[in-house]
Amino acid sequence: MALSDIGKPEVLRTLEEFDRIGRSAFLRLYGFQASRTYLLLVDGRYYDSKAVVGAAHGQLVGQVPLAASEFSGGRNHAAKLLGALGFQVVSQAAVTDTAPDRLIDHIAQLRVAHAESGPRLYQPITLLWAIGRALRGESRTLSWGETSTALSDLLRKFGLRGERARPDYPVLALFHAGLWTLHDHEGTVPLAHGDAVPRRWFAAQQPTGGLAEPVHELMRTSGQARVAVIQTITDRFLQDLDEVPLLQAVGLYVDSVADDLLDGRQEALSVPSPAADPVALAAQYERLCTLVERREESRHERRRESVSRDPIRSGSARRAVLLRSAGHCENPVCSGQPDDVTDAGDPLLEVDHIVEIAGNGRDHPSQMIALCPNCHAIKTRGRTRNELRSAFLEVARERHLQARTPLKR
Repeated sequence: MALSDIGKPEVLRTLEEFDRIGRSAFLRLYGFQASRTYLLLVDGRYYDSKAVVGAAHGQLVGQVPLAASEFSGGRNHAAKLLGALGFQVVSQAAVTDTAPDRLIDHIAQLRVAHAESGPRLYQPITLLWAIGRALRGESRTLSWGETSTALSDLLRKFGLRGERARPDYPVLALFHAGLWTLHDHEGTVPLAHGDAVPRRWFAAQQPTGGLAEPVHELMRTSGQARVAVIQTITDRFLQDLDEVPLLQAVGLYVDSVADDLLDGRQEALSVPSPAADPVALAAQYERLCTLVERREESRHERRRESVSRDPIRSGSARRAVLLRSAGHCENPVCSGQPDDVTDAGDPLLEVDHIVEIAGNGRDHPSQMIALCPNCHAIKTRGRTRNELRSAFLEVARERHLQARTPLKR
């Protein structure tokens, strides 16, 4: 038995079998348990690293698969072999998937270097740049030359804690954290330590790379996950800084930042099904409101002048109101909502600030209401608009409290 005899072709054939029969059948066939420490990441899919190596040994001429008891799957054995063959191996703790809460927790716990003034901004800048690309529907991966040029420019402009224009550092750190993929290279990917080794490796290998595929897809399609991740990054890394110029530079300070991508179109929110779980809807509404309040509080504490116009906060608040409305005009005396719908099949509703921000109103669901076009026109231009404003404030407060409380069964 010699693990060193296993090459990339044997591993790739094993991965084809893994994909063909599925994970459970593959582990059962070769007698392995699910990986507890290391996973192989290929094209956005995770594989049990030790099981793959054991099965790959059977691809060698005249050899049979190895049993789990015959070798170690640890850092210096199976994981090391796969890394030396150019594959990405990540720790189980670093794995991200399409669960937003798990991704947010992972980003909140990223290990970064620190300066006297706070955490270095290499990884936050890189993540925000990649999220902006996902929002715009741009390619997940880029050549190293394109990545290096874009990140170097951003680091020069927004690296406010002594960061150098060294995009190799954050890319390597995010790769080993399981948030980034690197392709078209040979050998083990180095750590984000030192000066010469990372620089030489990228110069020699010129890999393509980008956000891990599950993360990119989540940031591309889910507005709620997107704004939650942005807020997590700004809360942890940019507390004493004005993040608005950076968000503008990477294309995330836009009205569509909190919208979902549905059938190729950006939409604020699809109306929940009548059969949707009320507890789950209440939890979703609560998360949106919490994000709005975190954003509201953090911007107030930093005493920014432009607090009235914040698309991240207002987009989240708008989503919450549309979710709460369940597709119906919230005016209790609505004379009749139009039967027509949008191209996405959603009701014709407009979210309105009952008291304008300029008039000391809040960009918060408790002071916002979903109205059909007719009721919105009356509230905006009708003779009774002043009376309606007072009534709508009470309606919004009541519906806000109800939405945060799951229905009793």
